[in-house]
Amino acid sequence: MTHPLRLGVNIDHVATIRNARGGDHPDPVRAAFVAAEAGADGITAHLREDRRHIIDADIERLSSGLTIPLNLEMAATEEMLAIALRHTPHAACLVPEKREERTTEGGLDAAGGHNHLAPIVAELANANIRVSLFIEPDPAQVEAAIRLGAPVVEFHTGRYANLSGEEQTEELRRIADAAALAAKNGIEPHAGHGLTFDNVQPIAAIPQLAELNIGHFLVGEAIFTGFEESVKRMRELMDLAR
Repeated sequence: MTHPLRLGVNIDHVATIRNARGGDHPDPVRAAFVAAEAGADGITAHLREDRRHIIDADIERLSSGLTIPLNLEMAATEEMLAIALRHTPHAACLVPEKREERTTEGGLDAAGGHNHLAPIVAELANANIRVSLFIEPDPAQVEAAIRLGAPVVEFHTGRYANLSGEEQTEELRRIADAAALAAKNGIEPHAGHGLTFDNVQPIAAIPQLAELNIGHFLVGEAIFTGFEESVKRMRELMDLAR
C-alpha cells in the first residue's frame, strides 16, 4: 500500500523578500498560516547563522502559533542546538551551511562528520525533537544516518532538479534506491530542494518517501498565482503522483 505523501512548505524566501527592504512585510508567519490552510502538512524554516532570511523572532512566533508541525532547519552548531532546545520544534533537520552560498548546495556529510554530529543528534532526540539529516542519496550517507540513530533523512534533490534526460532518470533511480534502503532500515525518507510543478511528480511517486519539503519555487510562483493557489497546486500534483 502506498502511504499519503506529506507536504512541508518552506517559508524562508517570504522572509528574504521582507528583509530586502526591512520592516515586517511580507510576514513569513502569515505565509505559514496560509500554507496550512492550503493543505500543507508542516512548515519548514531555516534559521541561518547570518539570519539572511528567517530570524529568531520568526521562530519564536512559529513555535507558539502554529497548529501544524514546525521543522527547524539548522546547522550542527552549539548556537543552533541551544535555540532548538529552547523552542523544541516538532523536528530539526541538520543541514550543511556556508556563509558564501546562496542556498544549500548539497547534502550533509554524515559519514565524515559522525563524531561531531552524534552528540547533537542525541541531545535533540533527548528533547523529543525528531532529528532529520539532509543528505545526498548515497548508500554511505544512509548507513551513516543509521549509525547516528537518526529517525529521518531528507534526500537532496537539487542535482535531480538540474539534470534532464537520461542523467535525470539515473539520479531519480539513485533517490529511489536510497529511499528504499532508508525505509528498509527503519528510517523515514523525505526529499527536497529544487522541486517544481514540472519535476515533482516522479519524486512524489517514489513509494517510500513520506514527505517533500518545498519552498523557493512556491514563493516564486506565488507572485503570479498567489501563495494559497501555489501550495494547493503542489499538493494536487503530489496527490496525483500517488
